[in-house]
Formats: sequence, C-alpha cells, structure tokens
Amino acid sequence: MRWPRVIPIFPLPDVVLFPGVPLPLHIFEPRYCEMVRDASNGAAIIGMTLLRGDWQQDYYGSPPIFAVGCAGRMVSVENLADGRFNIMLRGAREFTIVRKVSGKSYRQAQVTWRPAAANVRLDTERRNRINDLLERFLAGEPETPARRLLDDESLSDELLVNFFSYAVEVPGLEKQALLEATSLAQRARSLCTVLEFHLEARRLGAQGAGASERYH
Repeated sequence: MRWPRVIPIFPLPDVVLFPGVPLPLHIFEPRYCEMVRDASNGAAIIGMTLLRGDWQQDYYGSPPIFAVGCAGRMVSVENLADGRFNIMLRGAREFTIVRKVSGKSYRQAQVTWRPAAANVRLDTERRNRINDLLERFLAGEPETPARRLLDDESLSDELLVNFFSYAVEVPGLEKQALLEATSLAQRARSLCTVLEFHLEARRLGAQGAGASERYH
C-alpha cells in the first residue's frame, strides 16, 4: 500500500504501540473524536506516540513527544451515542516525525516511514531465551491473553517480540527504547536485557524484604 506522508498523531503516556499488536482505545476528548472521524473518512491510520518530559504541564496544548512512533490501522470503530468512540487499532508500521503540520484541533505530522520488517527469524537460542525470561517474568500471574499467547508455538518471532515489548509491565521509556531498535534482532536482544534487569531487581527486592523481616 501507499503510506501517507501526513498522519494524525495521538500522544499518550505509558502507551507504546508495536507492529502487529492490537490496541483498544476509548476516545472522548473532542479533538481526538475529530481525529477519529477524519481518519475514518481517510486512510484509517493513526500515529501513536509517547509523551515525554514534563508533559502534564501542557497536556491540553502541545506537550513534547518522542519522534519515533508506530502507526495503527483502525480495524473497528464503535460510535457511541454521546459522540465518543471505542476503536481498535492494530499496529502497522513504525515512523519518525519530520515536522508538525497545523490546521486541525489535533496534532498532525509529516513522517518518514521506517523500513517494514522483512520475514526475519530469530535464531533458536534467542527465541528460547525470550520464552524462558517471559515464563519467569509472568510466573504467578493469572491466566491472561498474554500468558496464552506465550504458550502458542505457532506465534511468529516478530509478533512474539513486538507483543511482549508492548505488554510487559515496565516503564514507558524502556518500551520506547525497544520501539526505536533498528531491527527485530536488536529489539529481541534489548527485550532480553529489559527482562533480565527487572527479574534481577525483583530478586534483590525479595532478598531485601527477607533481611528486613529477620531484623524486626
């Protein structure tokens, strides 16, 4: 398909979209309701970006955002009676913002599209390492779609890496770094590093809690 040069931008805190990943959104701010209506009548593409810095001070204006984001295609739109929307995006392709474009109540930007991932496969050792780390990271959690997806051996390497880069509960800045990886292999390595760091932090935290209990 031909990707548009100018797309609507929807910045959020702590939400980083990745290609292939579904993202349900409830749209209620008037400017973003306008965005959904316009997108529905156009390319059905919305660019998701992460808010950065002290964004709370200017949320209803134009707070700073990261330049690299992921465009999602609207795969379903539910019009609610009061003008709000429930929509489902599916991550489609990564982009880099070149410049902002004025003229609407919501943000728009001219973007360059990052190369779409080819059908790249991870080596078996890397895939097994990711699975092992995720098993440990999710241990003790109730049955969830993420848990079931991890058990799906037919899951492609790309969707495995992208879905769990989106879904694991780590700070948004760490997810943004994963999004900015220049290849699936680099993203997979970085995901392993993130998971290893948080697993070690949990272990040290548990040790510290145990030591504290012994001295009380």
